Amino acid sequence: MFSRPSICGNLSKLCRNGTAAATTTATATATATPAAANSALALCTARGYHEVVGDIICPSQVRGIDHIRDPRLNKGLAFTLEERQVLGIHGLQPARFKTQEEQLQLCKIAVNRYTEPLNKYLYLSDLHDRNERLFFRFLSENIEDLMPIVYTPTVGLACQRFGLIYRRPHGLFVTFNDRGHIFDVMKNWPEPNVRAICVTDGERILGLGDLGACGMGIPVGKLALYTALAGIKPHQCLPIVVDVGTNNIDLLEDPLYVGLRQKRVVGREYDDFIDEFMEAVVKRYGQNTLIQFEDFGNHNAFRFLDKYRNNYCTFNDDIQGTAAVAVAGLYASKRITGKSFKDYTFLFAGAGEAAIGIADLVVKAMVAEGVSIEEAYSKIYMVDIDGLLTTTRKVGSLDGHKINYAKNHEPMADLEEIVTAIKPNVLIGASACAGLFTPKILRTMADNNDRPVVFALSNPTSKAECTAEEAYQNTDARVIFSSGSPFPPVTMGDKTYYPGQGNNAYIFPGVGLGVICTGTHHIPDEMFLIAAQELANFVEPSDIERGSLYPPLQSIRDVSMNIAIGVTKCAYDNGLASTYPEPQDKRKWLEDQLYNFNYETSMPVTWAWPRMPYIKTRELVPTKLYGKKKNQEEEIV
Repeated sequence: MFSRPSICGNLSKLCRNGTAAATTTATATATATPAAANSALALCTARGYHEVVGDIICPSQVRGIDHIRDPRLNKGLAFTLEERQVLGIHGLQPARFKTQEEQLQLCKIAVNRYTEPLNKYLYLSDLHDRNERLFFRFLSENIEDLMPIVYTPTVGLACQRFGLIYRRPHGLFVTFNDRGHIFDVMKNWPEPNVRAICVTDGERILGLGDLGACGMGIPVGKLALYTALAGIKPHQCLPIVVDVGTNNIDLLEDPLYVGLRQKRVVGREYDDFIDEFMEAVVKRYGQNTLIQFEDFGNHNAFRFLDKYRNNYCTFNDDIQGTAAVAVAGLYASKRITGKSFKDYTFLFAGAGEAAIGIADLVVKAMVAEGVSIEEAYSKIYMVDIDGLLTTTRKVGSLDGHKINYAKNHEPMADLEEIVTAIKPNVLIGASACAGLFTPKILRTMADNNDRPVVFALSNPTSKAECTAEEAYQNTDARVIFSSGSPFPPVTMGDKTYYPGQGNNAYIFPGVGLGVICTGTHHIPDEMFLIAAQELANFVEPSDIERGSLYPPLQSIRDVSMNIAIGVTKCAYDNGLASTYPEPQDKRKWLEDQLYNFNYETSMPVTWAWPRMPYIKTRELVPTKLYGKKKNQEEEIV
């Protein structure tokens, strides 16, 4: 879904051009020498046009019919009569002329006809493959309705059904069999100016586990939001799956599975493969290309972030994006509780990349408030599958970043007992364990706090630690609640609460826009703390009153712009930017680089020349050409 659809159109044109050329030259080459015939055939079967790439169209290289076939150029029935006649497409469409606004109304009617979310997903995919500008404008102007379709939770279902719904190329599939030739694969992508890449190996797709190559839906959906929510130009975005196999037996035995049918490559071979991939990206698109890691396994996510963050322009959205949106919700919660971070005790249910990422950013937020780093760590408790992280427990590992949150405490395994003993003010779920926050746990949180803070952040909805309704009912509606997936409103007595979704989409598009425009070398955690603060500043008292810690999704484009401005300032202040001179009016500078969702004229630009002044010219006298003298020719003979 949401592919670079011009690939298919261009490939089909190449085939048509090649076939036509071969037919035309068949007679001419039949009687020629073999060498001449091969030369003529090669010349005629070469591409006879320049495919539409980038956002600058060369009029001499685009045929009239391309304006209908290429989704970047197609406007449907919005072509004017003059455009249809001049481009040579008059008669190829019915007589009706429509505005883009009329087309948007029709899109809304069409998508609402479907009751199944996956069918809506497929409709939007088809719209993007037909009319790129219409798709992105439709998505950006109806983000509250369409976000659950193009992103969580429907994108998870699309990944699970990927082998069934796959239709055309959506991005690049770089397989382990391509090792040693990853750069050659990268060259096959027709866009020369890619600025942002979202890559996954499909090992941990949302809370659904190992989906292998079927995880392509995630980077495709993420980059669609880059454009819809931050105005990043779609040709600058490239979704990639690095396919190293899958350990999902169901997929390996599934006849519809589209990836490598083998167990996952691990160890040194896997690391060398990812190293080659990173080097190929830089070689193809430059050192400042943004590489967003998405849904890698917990055991690899932190390793790669630590390994590459100071050598490449990269971040991990599951770690840093999730952290920023969660910390933004915590910033907003302080306006309700009247407490600062140093007054909170945090308990995380889950110790994976999302939980560790949030905890690390919470520590930085507390340090920014003047708390020592030792005290900050002491405020945070964490539970994994083996229980509370302690220095004395006999089971489970404390590898990686977990060790920072291990306490000198007696081992405990039961979450209800842990909540009772720790008495946290903030309970954050990032476990992908549905129903983990039992009614008893929620009631205990309510008994220990006037306004308990409960975040159930696991995706998709079926993996959430509790529902919004459960949280409100078991805390007498005193809970400050947020979730990772959308939940319907909850009515308690005479008041209806509209719980906010802590969606990473509030964060990564704005961060991406600022990083791309400034040509940032590396992305420090400070940028994500800035993003969290900017998002929290956008929350209005009316949002809090209705039960949300986040602004309405309709305002997400304004949020993205504010985050991009903050990231831009950070990049220049810290010497990370490579685009100079530094713009004074950063908002206007960023706005000038955004994608235009509205149709533009399909006619070449024309202009008048002034009348040339009259200047009398001299008489034209033919020049006589002389040959060799006759006597010289006779001497030679």
